[in-house]
Amino acid sequence: MVDEFEELRRRMFGLAYRMLGSAAEAEDVVQDAYLRWHTADRRNVETPGAWLAKVVTNLCLNRLTAARATRESYVGPWLPEPVESAALGPLETAERRDAVSMAFLTLLERLTPPERAVFVLREAFSYGYREIAEVLDLSETHCRQLLIRARKRMGEPRRFDVPGEQRRRIVERFLDAARGGDLAELERLLAVDVVVWSDGGGRVGAALRPVEGRDKVVRFLAGIAAKFGPGGGFAHTEVNGEEGIVVWAGDVVVAVFAIEVTEGRITAVRAVLNPDKLSRFTAPGCQE
Repeated sequence: MVDEFEELRRRMFGLAYRMLGSAAEAEDVVQDAYLRWHTADRRNVETPGAWLAKVVTNLCLNRLTAARATRESYVGPWLPEPVESAALGPLETAERRDAVSMAFLTLLERLTPPERAVFVLREAFSYGYREIAEVLDLSETHCRQLLIRARKRMGEPRRFDVPGEQRRRIVERFLDAARGGDLAELERLLAVDVVVWSDGGGRVGAALRPVEGRDKVVRFLAGIAAKFGPGGGFAHTEVNGEEGIVVWAGDVVVAVFAIEVTEGRITAVRAVLNPDKLSRFTAPGCQE
């Protein structure tokens, strides 16, 4: 019984995380699902994966209603809680990487909870309409209508147009420039219309609006480097299926950047500084 659940745990976490945009809440949902699985009458469970997907999805729908109210009063830009890519399962295709990116998860906030459920089940997990209808207790026709509306709200999907190795080299150059205070190199790596979103959640200092344009972004990033550089550092990581940087001061992680690269230039940086969203990351050299 436990083994069956453990085989599906990471998949259920991935579903809950995409639904909620919060790793902490996703873990709570998976634990709640386990408790229900533990007490369920196994004679009524034909397919464990389908049964758990239904439980997890409905637990998430209950949480999303409250989450929307909370995010409306959030201080500054809201960004999803970043997660190391390895925790999200195989991401061997561009489509799978895109479906867990910070940009994708932020766009999901445009959707109503039912639209979000249908969209995630269909686009990220390739569920058929019949399966989705069974999970949500809706008709297949209604599910199709929800998906059509969700796709319109989401807009055209973003696709990685730069090979992974090239993206890594660009981010490593960006990292070296930030460490060394090389503003000229930072400028060369940034697109003219680059945008930075920073999520401090009112807990720490962060820009309350997006920082737009190469010149403003360079000054913003230089400020972060100057603030956290002494006694800390920067390291390359992979976050949410894309290149990223973890920033620490002393033995505490203070920021995680998800970096979007398009046509050989950095076009967007999503910087999570809210300490409530950084507990899954550990400063290099401080791992237990």
